[in-house]
Amino acid sequence: FGIQALLVVTVTLSPVTAAAQSENDVTGEDIYPPLWDLAPENLLDFPVKDNKIVISAWNYQERLGVYKSLLNASAKYFSAFGLQNSGNILWGLPLQHGWQFRTDSSFSYAGIFHPLVINTSYLLIIVTGMNYYLAIIPFLGAEHKDDFCYNVKDCWSRMPKLMDDWKAFFEYLLSTEHKAVNSATFSSFKLDDALGLIWKAHITSIAYALPKFQDSLKYLSDPEANFGQDWASAVDFIAATHFCTDLPTTNIFQAFLPQRMLVEADVPPSISDFSPQQNKVLRSLRALHKANKLTGGLLLKLWRKAMSTEAGREIGRQLIEGLTSS
Repeated sequence: FGIQALLVVTVTLSPVTAAAQSENDVTGEDIYPPLWDLAPENLLDFPVKDNKIVISAWNYQERLGVYKSLLNASAKYFSAFGLQNSGNILWGLPLQHGWQFRTDSSFSYAGIFHPLVINTSYLLIIVTGMNYYLAIIPFLGAEHKDDFCYNVKDCWSRMPKLMDDWKAFFEYLLSTEHKAVNSATFSSFKLDDALGLIWKAHITSIAYALPKFQDSLKYLSDPEANFGQDWASAVDFIAATHFCTDLPTTNIFQAFLPQRMLVEADVPPSISDFSPQQNKVLRSLRALHKANKLTGGLLLKLWRKAMSTEAGREIGRQLIEGLTSS
């Protein structure tokens, strides 16, 4: 599978200049992230320098290659959940990044490009963009702007929960190989359990990263800054339902998110170039965040308790789907 190798890779830094992507290359019609077909298929498709694989983690197209490597490596575990790997729940990560790229979201990447040079011994990485925590962390482990992680042991000592949560998800997939009846069957895990683990890692990443980017919010319009905070808060509620992050479900859900950055004049539910559902979602996310904040987080605690059973989570997912219905 190669997940073991992903957890012991090494990252070093060197300067790089990345060309801006042409706006003409971006299309919202495809079910895949923009430029998906142009992204590297696996680690061997990245350039090699001094016997090390070089990945520019702050280049959108190469970051897609990181996602694609994870999807390809884990495809066999999701073969029972959809054709052509469409049932793989890791799709939520590149699709979210593609939405950010397509909409020029401020929570995409910072435009500062640091390449990763990967081997199999050490870690060293610098980060300046929010989405890093949902791209490179699942791939390598983790690191942040102000500290350096020189080997895997050091990474775990600096941010053990962050590393452990992503490791737990991948180890859960790996454990199914030993339970499989034969080498062609890897779907012995419960999808609900896998979703619980990936969402746990997802919200841990956001919780770890969000405080580091609070200062950046002052450079955004108030509606865009509010949306960023509202969305981060909403993820906690969505995660509790074990919402499916496969290819078709994520695409359907993302259609109701803003399709451009918000400006000062944008006041839902009256944003003229947004659909009624998009306006509805924006307004609902704002109300949810405010309500949870006013109750000191009690609303989220009650929601998580209600979502503590599979039956409860099913109802929760139906409520989310109802939010986007007309």
